[in-house]
Amino acid sequence: DLCEQLLAAEQNTYHNTLLALRGFCSLHAQDHHKALQDFQRVIEHDSPHPNSCIKALCGRGLIRISGGSNYLTALDYITACQLKLDETIFTIKSYVPWNQRGLLLKVLQEEGQMMLQKKRYPGGSSVSFQKKQTGLCTFLTLKVDAPGVFQLASLLVELDSSDEASQILCADALYQMGRGEEAHKMLSLALSKNPQRAPVLARLALLQLKRGFVYDGNQLLKRLIRIGDSSCLLPILDIFQDEDRKLLQSHCRWRALAILKGKQEGAAIREAIAHLSFAILAAGGYAEDCLLARARCYGRLGQMKTAIFDFNAVLKEEPRNVQALSGRGFVHLALRQQKEAVQDLISALKVEAGAVIPAILSLKPEAQGLVTGWLLQHGRATLTELMATKDLPGEETLRDLLMVAKALTKICKAAQHHIFYTDVLMANGRHHEALKHLQETFGHCPAEDSARARLAVLQLQSRNVPGAAAPLSVLASRDEKDLAFLLNFVGTKQQQHLAQAAAQEGKVLMKSHHHEQALGYHSLAVLASRDSPRYLRRRAACLMHLKKYEKALKDMEKVIQGHGCNSPKTQAGDHCCQGFLLLALAQEEAAVQHYMEALQLDEPLALGTITNCPGRESLTKTFHKIAQYNFEKQRYEEAWKITDYGLKIDKSSELQKLKARLKREASSCSIH
Repeated sequence: DLCEQLLAAEQNTYHNTLLALRGFCSLHAQDHHKALQDFQRVIEHDSPHPNSCIKALCGRGLIRISGGSNYLTALDYITACQLKLDETIFTIKSYVPWNQRGLLLKVLQEEGQMMLQKKRYPGGSSVSFQKKQTGLCTFLTLKVDAPGVFQLASLLVELDSSDEASQILCADALYQMGRGEEAHKMLSLALSKNPQRAPVLARLALLQLKRGFVYDGNQLLKRLIRIGDSSCLLPILDIFQDEDRKLLQSHCRWRALAILKGKQEGAAIREAIAHLSFAILAAGGYAEDCLLARARCYGRLGQMKTAIFDFNAVLKEEPRNVQALSGRGFVHLALRQQKEAVQDLISALKVEAGAVIPAILSLKPEAQGLVTGWLLQHGRATLTELMATKDLPGEETLRDLLMVAKALTKICKAAQHHIFYTDVLMANGRHHEALKHLQETFGHCPAEDSARARLAVLQLQSRNVPGAAAPLSVLASRDEKDLAFLLNFVGTKQQQHLAQAAAQEGKVLMKSHHHEQALGYHSLAVLASRDSPRYLRRRAACLMHLKKYEKALKDMEKVIQGHGCNSPKTQAGDHCCQGFLLLALAQEEAAVQHYMEALQLDEPLALGTITNCPGRESLTKTFHKIAQYNFEKQRYEEAWKITDYGLKIDKSSELQKLKARLKREASSCSIH
C-alpha cells in the first residue's frame, strides 16, 4: 500500500525503485502476474536505473523458476551480474527468502554448467532482448559465453563460498576463458577441503597434463581410479577443448599400453582398463584401438560378456573389423559357444585370413585344437549337406569352404585337414588340383585309408573301376559315412559299375572264406547301388558268417520293406533268413511270425530252407514254445495258428497234444 501511495504521488524521483519494491511485495504475496508487470515496467523503462533493473531482473528470475523457465532465469541473473555484481549479491541476500534461495542457487548452477557444455543452443548461445528499442535493450546485448557464466559462478561463490559445485563451475568458466592457472588454484583449494572428490580430481588431472606435468597428472588419475568414479568425466568432456580431449585420450591410451607391457596381474589389468575407459570417453565413446584393447583385458579377467560388449561396439561401426570378429570368436570359444565362435572366425577369415591364422596359432594347444575341430566339423557338415542336396547356387558357400579348408591346412598339418581341402577342391570341380595336393601331401601310394579312397575316386575319372574298388572297400569297412560322402563325386553309371565289380569281388572272397575282407566289398556294393536288395542280401549273408546278426537283421529289414514286385519265392526266402537272424538274437516270437509268413508264401521253399538251417526239429520246438505261451495267455486263435504251421514243419507229438488241448478248451467257440 505504501508503494502504491508513493507511486501515486506527483513526484517521480524513485519511480523505478518503487516499482521494483512493489514487485517483490506482490511476489511474496504469491501474486506473480502483478509482480511480473512491475518488473517488466522497470526493465523496459526509457531511462533504466541500474540498481532498480537488477532488483527487477532478480525478481523476474524467481518468477521464471516457478514457470519452469530455468534457462531464462539464468539469463536474468547473468544480466544482473553484468550490470553490478555487488548489487546483485545484496538483492539476493535482501529480497530472496531463505526457503527459495537454495532452489535458486541449484538452478543457476545447473544452467551455468549446461551453458558451458553448450547443451542449450549448439554453437553458442546469443540472446538479445528486442521487444523494444528502448530501455535496457538499447545498451545490452547478452552473449552467454564463458565470461557470462564466470560472472554467474562468481555470484554463486560469493553467496556460499563453501559450495563445491559453485567452485567447480567457476573453475570450468575460467578454463574456457583460457585462465588455466586461476582454474588450477581454485580446484586445488576445493581438493584441499575434500581430497576424494572425483570431479575435482578429473579436472586437475587434465590441467596438469595440459601444463606438461605428466607425473602429477598420472598421480591424480590413479587417485581417480581408486575412487572408481569414471562417470564424472562425461560432463567434463563437453567442457574440455578438442585439443585437450585428444591430449587426455592419447595419454591414457599410452599409459594403459605401458601398464599392459609390464605386469599381467589382475590389479594391473584393471588399472589398464580404467585408463582405456578414460581414453574412450575422451574420444567421445568410440576409439577402435582402445575398445579392442579393453575387450582383450576383460577377457583376461574372465569378464567375457563385457568383452563381447566392447567387440560389438567396434563391429557396430565396422562390421568387417578383423580383430573384433576374431576377438569375439575367441571369447565365444572360451565360453564353449561353438556356433557363435565358428561364425565369427569364418567371418574374420573371409575378410583377412592372413591376420586371423597367426592369432589362432598364438592360442594354447588345447584352444587351437578346439578351434580347428569346430571349423572342420562345420566345414564337413556344410559340404556334406551341399553335396547331398546338389545345391547348385552354392558357389559362394564353396568359396567360403575353400578358404576355411586352406586356413586349416596352414594352422595344423593334420591329415584330416588335407583330406577336407581335397574334398572341397573336388566339390569345386578342380580334380587336377585335388589330385596334385593329395599326392604332394600323402605321396602316390598313401598309407591313410581316407587318402587312398580319394585317390581311387579321382582315378575313377579315368574309368579305372577295379583299381578304385579295393581302397574304397577298405573305407567302407571303416567309415561308411565317409564313403557315402565320396560317392557323391562319382557319376551314376560309374557307381553301377563300381557296385557290380565290388559285389563280384565280394562273392569270390566269400567262397574263399575271407569274410572280413568280403564285407568291405559288399558294403561298397550296397552304398554304390543305393541299397539294392540283391547286394543287401549278400552283405547280410556275409554278416551272418561273421556272427554280426544285428547288422544283418537291419539289412534284411530293408530288403523286406522293399518287397513289392518280388516273386513269392524270393519273399519266402527273405522271411526265412529274417527268421533265422531273429532266432540267433533270441527273438523267438518274431522269428516264428516270419517263418509262418514264409510258409504261407512258398511252403516247399520254406521247408527246404528250414531243413538246411536251423533244422525242422529245432524250429518245431520253438513253435511249440510260442504256441504254448499264447495258449496260457488264452490267445487260442493265435496258438492254434502257430500250432497248425508248426505241424507243417514237423509232426511233433508235443504240438499234436497241444492241438488236442486247444480243441477241448475252445469247444465252446469256433476256432477255425
